[in-house]
Amino acid sequence: MIKMKIGIIGGTDGLGKTLIYYFRDEFEVYISGTDHKKGRNVAKELNVNYIESNAGLANISDILVVSVPIQFTSEVIREVAPFMKSGSLMVDVTSVKEEPTKTMAEALPDTVEYIPTHPVFGPRTTELDNQVIVLTADKKGKWYSKIYNYLSNKNMRIIETTAEKHDFMMSIVQVLTHFSFISTASAIEKLKVDLSESEDYESPIYNLMIDMIARIVAQNPYLTYNIQSMNSNGAKIRNTFADAVVELRDVINSGNMDKFVEIAIKATKHMGDIKNALGRSDKAINALSHEFSLLNKSIGREVGLKHIYSGKIHVGILEGIKDNTAILKSGNKVKKIRIANIEVLSDEELYAWKIDNLDKKTESISCVFSKNVHVETIQNTVLNIDNIIDIKLTDAYNGPQIDNDSISLTFEITALSKEDIDNVKNLFTGFGGTIR
Repeated sequence: MIKMKIGIIGGTDGLGKTLIYYFRDEFEVYISGTDHKKGRNVAKELNVNYIESNAGLANISDILVVSVPIQFTSEVIREVAPFMKSGSLMVDVTSVKEEPTKTMAEALPDTVEYIPTHPVFGPRTTELDNQVIVLTADKKGKWYSKIYNYLSNKNMRIIETTAEKHDFMMSIVQVLTHFSFISTASAIEKLKVDLSESEDYESPIYNLMIDMIARIVAQNPYLTYNIQSMNSNGAKIRNTFADAVVELRDVINSGNMDKFVEIAIKATKHMGDIKNALGRSDKAINALSHEFSLLNKSIGREVGLKHIYSGKIHVGILEGIKDNTAILKSGNKVKKIRIANIEVLSDEELYAWKIDNLDKKTESISCVFSKNVHVETIQNTVLNIDNIIDIKLTDAYNGPQIDNDSISLTFEITALSKEDIDNVKNLFTGFGGTIR
């Protein structure tokens, strides 16, 4: 079956590169970028195709995804519009929708459909499941239902709205949030606060807040600036925030407790469902505490730590925790892994990983037991030993070398190591058996 061709302009970085992981198994993926050497390396690494020309990419694509910095989106749309195939689809993935929507409507021929979109997640997202995506099509053609169904089948949360409504909501979700978080980070910097020292005094809420602020501040500052400057609602949002900060400052500085309480209560009421907010934040706090508690209890034991972004699993003896880092020893190697980036595998998950990834040992053990021994009890007991994968009875013998009141049983044991098989032998002798 011929796969549909998806082209990604800007597929060498950021969200454009992340989209490759989602598309490459189902579609024939082509990418372009401004740095051709880097583009070819990315294409080779991810087993997709690289094309140097945006126009050439547009010409062969059934679906063309424009994933470039916001300030260049309209320029790129106009550049490639004349080269789009008749019956094809253009999609953009920028976080501002009014200008790209207008540009596509103006620049694209009637034979090319367009669906402005905003995936409300970043390049670090590893799963599409339950992620939000906004569609702001001003008209719906033959492609629309196909795209909608594809996203729905990925279990994404789809919002259909206008470009204007989207940009207003993003002025709250992104512009206000980013502006307030970066302002807080800037104030911390101006105060010359040593955040590592503040950790000694931190509460779980402070910890979460600092992590979220750091997540926003660590984003590409050029992208963050363009989200601020290119949203038509941005100026009003920033001015309103600044007015609120100044009002609150002046109320506190003047000692007006009643006015402060009035502002706080009014703001709290407007936040909506406080119980749900407390529940969600409690879950986040408990998750942080649980992970640290679990790791502390596991020091000196074998653990499996899964990196939440790469999916790679590290297995070894947990030697300790220092500076929010887990110290893991595997053989002669010592690894330091940031706790914020890992999940601790359950015993069942670690066992399953071992079965799938470690070399297994198989050995036959013959043992003389009393003739009335219960074979099924032996087998069930052996399977409860750590790292035993399977046990099979392969022979039962009662020949001249065996006493009349005894029987020789041979079991085939599959385990993760020779030591685990030796543990089975010890169990057999504990049952009163004699190894032959």
